[in-house]
Amino acid sequence: MRAPTWLPMPVRRALRVVRRYWRVLARHLERYTAPARRAWRRSLQLRVVALTLVASSLLVGTFGAFIANSSTDILLSRAEDEARTAMNGKVDYALKQLTLYPQARDPELPNALNDLANELYDGETGSPGSSIVSIRAENYPDLQAVTVPPTADTSDLITRDMIDKVSAGSGKQARQIRTAEINGQVTKYLVYGSPVPTRFGHVELYYMVPLTTEDQDANLIRTIVLATGLALVILLGVVAGLVTRLVVTPVRVAARTAQRLSAGLLDQRMKVDGEDDLALLAAAFNQMAANLQRQIVRLEEMSRLQRRFTSDVSHELRTPLTTVRMAADLIFSEREEFDPAVARSAELLQAELDRFEELLTDLLEISRFDAGFAALDAEHTDLVPIVERVAERLTGLAERAGVELELRLPDTPVIAEVDPRRVERVLRNLVGNAVEHGEAKPVRITMATDDAAVAITVRDHGIGLKPGEERLVFNRFWRADPSRARQTGGTGLGLSISVEDARLHGGWLEAWGAPGEGAQFRLTLPVRAGDRLVAAPLPLIPRDRGPEVPLPLITRDRTAEVG
Repeated sequence: MRAPTWLPMPVRRALRVVRRYWRVLARHLERYTAPARRAWRRSLQLRVVALTLVASSLLVGTFGAFIANSSTDILLSRAEDEARTAMNGKVDYALKQLTLYPQARDPELPNALNDLANELYDGETGSPGSSIVSIRAENYPDLQAVTVPPTADTSDLITRDMIDKVSAGSGKQARQIRTAEINGQVTKYLVYGSPVPTRFGHVELYYMVPLTTEDQDANLIRTIVLATGLALVILLGVVAGLVTRLVVTPVRVAARTAQRLSAGLLDQRMKVDGEDDLALLAAAFNQMAANLQRQIVRLEEMSRLQRRFTSDVSHELRTPLTTVRMAADLIFSEREEFDPAVARSAELLQAELDRFEELLTDLLEISRFDAGFAALDAEHTDLVPIVERVAERLTGLAERAGVELELRLPDTPVIAEVDPRRVERVLRNLVGNAVEHGEAKPVRITMATDDAAVAITVRDHGIGLKPGEERLVFNRFWRADPSRARQTGGTGLGLSISVEDARLHGGWLEAWGAPGEGAQFRLTLPVRAGDRLVAAPLPLIPRDRGPEVPLPLITRDRTAEVG
């Protein structure tokens, strides 16, 4: 967000500097807090314990503060009651003693006030933290204030506001709590002040009681409450951790067992202890694993039998096919001497035998892929001549279909570590399908390369693919339009074999299509055998689709799995 232009230039510069430093700080915080955030996301036990600690801390803190404040209020209230009672007794005693003096100018009155203060003092003289008694006569300046003990400085305890309230003569007592340094020690005092009526007017009696004991008791209560609350929070955290562990541990065991099952270790089971809900979970998981194992073993056996059946049938059909091929070749070579209908039948027989032989070859190749016996014979090869050779061999088919083949190839050699036979077979399938579905429109073959990968795209402008069919085209014997006649006499296994060839190279074979906009297939191969692909030099979506369509470059990290 930019600073408003109406701000002065120095302010805008300062804001830019602040934003820059803030972004740097945010990046550092994100980097340093990444382990904690990762642990928070991945650990259920950590989240439960942390939430328990936070909730229990709030609860215990609230109750602890309530208890501590209540205890402090009770201690202070008790101290106030005791001080008030003592103050009332001292006021009554002082009233009796001072009624003997009718005038404030009585020469015996100062000594009487001094003696009265000493008699009212109930502490130990010189003892730190003891009570203080002070008698004052604000309305009679000639009478000096008397304080016991004399060394106590009460200027911070008896404030001017309190003096004004007591000396007003309303007969009401005043009370306040003050903290002051008395005799070198900072002490909190409960200060009471009360007027004492006499025959000549009234004097003010102040009684200051230290709250040292109450403060110590309140601090002790707070310490006990704090220690107890902290211990309770820690105990709740430990209990939450143990309880959560009882639940999380079987879940983790189930997750590890599921990972082993997904890795192919079908004999893995969970340990069943007791008869509670967790034991029921473990038993149900084991039952599920056993059922899955039976089903997987059954499917593997069926798949093995199917692959063996396909392979055996393909091999067994080779011998009669060879015999039929010899007879068909003989008939086909003499077709010109036959009746036109018989000659046409010989041609059809020859074409179907070619397709049948191609189907057997594809079935044998598929069976080798299924059995895991397919091997990559990789060598450093220039891919440009391979593409040119494929285009040259399919030129006749393209001319019959009215399709023009356009080649967009680099001027320099494109060397990659591939199996040339398999790459040529893939390109032959892709270009043949594009010609068949090209609707007499040009088919463009494009090649591009970078340091890590080589990409070849085959683009046609035919009927295209419906949404979702870009994945189905690689299924065995799948056809977008079953009623559509094949011009190339394909077997329906070409793209399936092409996918396996691309996967064997560690590459990708992908398809894009849209109804009425044609289709594009992209073959991406690593330059060095065994490298992992992370990007393709050419986009999967063609650039000529339209100006409104973005031109993404596929850079996502993916496995060699296609579809």
